[in-house]
Amino acid sequence: MLRRIGVSAAVVAVVAGVAVLAAPGLASWAPELMAAPTYCAADPAELADADIEGWGGEQLQNAAAIMTTASALGFGRDGQILGVMTAMGESSLRNIDYGDWETTGFTNPDGSRTTSIGLFQQQDWWGSVEERMDPATAATLFYRKLSTLPDWPQLPPSHAIHRVQVNTDADYYSRYQDDAAAVVDALTSGC
Repeated sequence: MLRRIGVSAAVVAVVAGVAVLAAPGLASWAPELMAAPTYCAADPAELADADIEGWGGEQLQNAAAIMTTASALGFGRDGQILGVMTAMGESSLRNIDYGDWETTGFTNPDGSRTTSIGLFQQQDWWGSVEERMDPATAATLFYRKLSTLPDWPQLPPSHAIHRVQVNTDADYYSRYQDDAAAVVDALTSGC
C-alpha cells in the first residue's frame, strides 16, 4: 500500500514538473491556448488598442456606447447585439457625418435626398444633427423605436432592425450578427 502511494506521488510530481516546464513553450507554438483578453464596455478607454473579430479602437468604443445605453434602457444581451449589428451595417461602427446621398447618391422612396448621419445613419426626422452624432443619444433614439415593437424579440434579428431602420432589405443586417455577438460577449467578459 505504501509503495503504491509512493509511486503515485512520484508520477504526480513528474507530471507536474513536465507541465511547469512545458507551459512557457506552449505559448510559443499554440497561442490559441492562451487566455483571451477581457474587456468591459463600461471602460471604453481600455478599448483603444483592442481588436475583436477585426473591429477595433474607435469602433469598439462606439459599440461600448451602444451597449451601455442599451443596458441603461433595460435591454439585455439580445438588444445590445441588435444595436451593435445595426451600427455595423450602417456605418461600420464609425460615427460619420455623411451618409447614403454623399456616398452613392441614394434617395428616399419619395425621391428626396437622404440626410443620414452617425452610427445609425439616422435621417433628420430622428433628431437634430447633434443628437444623431452623439453615440449615446443616437443609440437612445434607436432603442426607443425598437421598444415600440413588442414582438421584436420573436423576430429574426435583422428583421427587427429592418422595422426600426426601414431600409430596403430586411435581411441586410444578418451578415453582422456573428460579429456583433462576439463584440458584445467580449465587451462584457471583464465586467
